[in-house]
Amino acid sequence: MKEHELFSNSICDEQMHLAECELSAFICAVTALFGPDQARASTQDWLDAAETLNSALPPTSREWRSVTIAASARLASRIDAAQYRHKSLTASGDTKVSPILSSNCFSSILLF
Repeated sequence: MKEHELFSNSICDEQMHLAECELSAFICAVTALFGPDQARASTQDWLDAAETLNSALPPTSREWRSVTIAASARLASRIDAAQYRHKSLTASGDTKVSPILSSNCFSSILLF
């Protein structure tokens, strides 16, 4: 019985290590590319996606990667939505265009 417990703990430890490595690499990349605020949100996205794993067996590295892909998709949606909001606010904002006065314009010479 003790051997079975050791084997089971070994598998659990290995899976925890794989999950930690996957999450750590993902969060480091998000932090470097998008900053700490997006990294915090992406951490929660990753943990939420990890909870959805429906596997009777311990997750494989491929399944942990699918968790990262799901969290990446949420990040992409969040970034895209933020950029869309920024563009729409900029487009609907007050955009005054100043006339360009040029002394080397032929018509301006005729006016003087």
